[in-house]
Formats: sequence, structure tokens, C-alpha cells
Amino acid sequence: MFPVGKLLHAREGAIEMDRRRFLGGLAASGLAAGLGTEARAARPEGPRGATFDASDFGALGDGQADDSAALQRAIDAAAGGGGVVWLGRGAYRLRSPITLRPGVTLRGTFGSVPAHNGFRDAGLPKPGDTGTVLLADCGAGSEEGPALITVETNATLAGLCVHHPAIRTDEEPRPHPYAVALRGKNPAVVDVELLNPYQGIDASQNERHLIRNVHGQPVRRGVFVDAIYDIGRIENVHFNPWYSMNPKLFHWQMEHGEAFVFGRTDWQYVLNTFCFGYSVGYRFVETKNGVCNGNFLGIGADDCWTAMVVDQCAPMGLLVTNGEFVSFHGPDPTMIEVRSTNTGTVRFSNCAFWGPCRQIAKIAGKGVVGFSDCTFVQWDFPRRGTPAIQAEGEGMLFVRGCSFQQAGVGLRVGPGLAGVSVEGNLGPAGFVLRPEGRAGPQGVNG
Repeated sequence: MFPVGKLLHAREGAIEMDRRRFLGGLAASGLAAGLGTEARAARPEGPRGATFDASDFGALGDGQADDSAALQRAIDAAAGGGGVVWLGRGAYRLRSPITLRPGVTLRGTFGSVPAHNGFRDAGLPKPGDTGTVLLADCGAGSEEGPALITVETNATLAGLCVHHPAIRTDEEPRPHPYAVALRGKNPAVVDVELLNPYQGIDASQNERHLIRNVHGQPVRRGVFVDAIYDIGRIENVHFNPWYSMNPKLFHWQMEHGEAFVFGRTDWQYVLNTFCFGYSVGYRFVETKNGVCNGNFLGIGADDCWTAMVVDQCAPMGLLVTNGEFVSFHGPDPTMIEVRSTNTGTVRFSNCAFWGPCRQIAKIAGKGVVGFSDCTFVQWDFPRRGTPAIQAEGEGMLFVRGCSFQQAGVGLRVGPGLAGVSVEGNLGPAGFVLRPEGRAGPQGVNG
């Protein structure tokens, strides 16, 4: 029988020999010196030649030097076969726009979207303190012009913060072009903080865009979607006043800002999005390219003058499910406004509306609007007999299975509606419906 001690000794010797051969191979390839160093641990590695450190191309990240040319050199070097351009911790000032070539990822240090509210709350981190930040230093004075960062086919912007130093907390904002433009096929923005751009993301003229885990405070427009003919995706995008609630800036934002604007987009999917403190939370418009249809799940708008405005949408319509909406500021705080120009379909299912607004919904146009299993908590502030829902125009309306949680008029319908269906609604003193004149075909079962 072979002695156990000799067996263990032989196995340990074999392990030691394998270890020496492994380290020798690393030394021969020049990698051993980098093992365990902070820089090597911080920078993600991929296949050989796939990772390009921007510092090797002259990027300083000191917050002063213009790093735009160095970043573009690194991106162009990675574009040949695709790859990752790595930006370490620091502030990289861009005095010229940059373009992410097809197949290139520009990646910073953050593994998830950061939140820098250090400008608003003393003692918390500011951009550049704990990771990668791009300082936008070009384009001031006009909304037009190239975006700070253009993301092309199969390219991705990830893991960093974009800060516009020219957008100050104590004054009305100066116009700037978009921080990010998505072009081509499958462009993506992931795990990015748009701290304070004048305009956030131009998601037009592309196919299958992905905007995921994006937070910040765009002050004029957050996301603009148009000319999309293949499915676009927007997920976990939250716009809050993390940068500043200084009255000079924030009041301007509440008067002029639009968080999400949708033009022509086919089968748009929007999941878990939120905005706070805008003139309009979600706006649907008709552009030269057409209008929107899509699925909007778990969306929210808080303290917006109007949570949602529909100028026009597609006949197959907008499906809004599990939405939460609050309005209580502005000259006419209203949750939903469907304008006289609309001929499409808008349907709300299992949505909640609260806050001391004047009105839940003002509906006009020739389209179809429906509320199913929704909760209406407050309206008619100040008390003047304003109905929760006012429906005019020549379209069709249905209100089914909804809860009206305060006394007052739940629904007032105008005489020109083509059809009205009201069924199974409840209120503390019964559901109150007040027709004005004679409407078209109606079904009422309150």
C-alpha cells in the first residue's frame, strides 16, 4: 500500500510545479507584473485587443484638459473589430462632440447608475469624486447642433456621469444640444447619469434602441423618440431634481420642461419610468414621420403641471397600465389632457391619480379614450364643482370599474360624443354622471 504521507507530498509537489509553470507563462507574456495591481483590477478585460484604455491615447481626466480628441482616437482604434474604451475615475472635459463607432462601448467605472446629488445636498459626492464623469463644454447657446455623444450601430455608452457645468443652479438654463443621440441599429445607453443636461437623449432615427438605468435631471427635454420603425425600449429611466431645486432653475424647468416626448415610434415599450417637476411628464405629438403606438407599464409623473398630454397618437393607440400620476402645481393642474387634435386611442388600466389637482382628465378630439379599474383620489381644488373627467369632442369614451374616492361630479360628458359607456363605478355617495345635452349612443351602469 502506498503511504498516505508520500501521496500528499507528491500531490503538493505537482501543484507547486503547475503554479510555477503558470506564473512563468504569465511572465513570458508580460502579464505577471500587472497581477494584483489596482489599475489591472479596476479595468475590465475581454478578449485580446478588445479593451482600450483612453489614457493610453492621451486622455488625462483632470477636469481641465480637453480630452475629446484623445477619446475619439481611442474609439476609432477600437472600431476596427469592436471593443471597449475604458475610462478610469476622473473628469474628462469634452470641448468637441464625440462619436461611438459601430460595435464600440465607452465604459466608465460605475457598475450601476450613480446618483450625484452633492450639488443639492451638502456632504454627498459630486461628479468625479467617486467615478467617471464627462464634462460637457461645447454647444452652448442653441438647441441645434450635434449631440455631445453620438452612439451608432451596436455601440453602447455605459457606467458614467454626464455633467454640464454651464447649466448652473442659480440661473435659467442656457440652451444646449442633446447630451446623447442614438443612431443606426441597436444603439444603447446603460447605467448612465445625465446629471443636468439641457436636453438628455435624442432617441430618433434608429432601430431597436435600448435606454436602461438612466437617471438625472434634464431641464428642457429628457428623452425624445421619433422615426422609429422597429421596436424601441426604455426601461428604468427616472428624472428627479437631484441636481438642484434652486427656484431660478427648478421653476423654469416646471414651466418649460418635458420629460418624455414621443413622435413616430412603432411598438414602443416603456417600463418603470418616472419624472418629477416638469410642465409635461409624457407628451405624444405628431411629427412629419407620424405618431406613436406603444405599451407603457409602471410609469409615473409626480408634481408635473400636466402628467400626460396627447396631441395625437396612432389608431391602435397607447396602452398605459399601472401608472401613477400626481399634479398640484401650475396654472391649471391636470393629470391627463387629450387634445382636440387627437384621433387615436388612449387606454388607462389599473392606474392611480391623486394629489390636490383641479381635474383628473380633460378629453377632446375624435379618438377613443378609456379608463378601466382606475383610482381617482382627489380633484376639484379649489372647490368649484369641476368634474374629475370632462369629455368633449366627437370621440368615444368608456369608464369602467373605477373608484372615485371623494364626493363630487365624477364625469361630465358633452353633447357631441359619438359614444359613451359608463359601468360599475363607485364613489362615497354613489357615482355622479352629468351629461350636457344629448350625447350619441350611451351605456350607463353606475
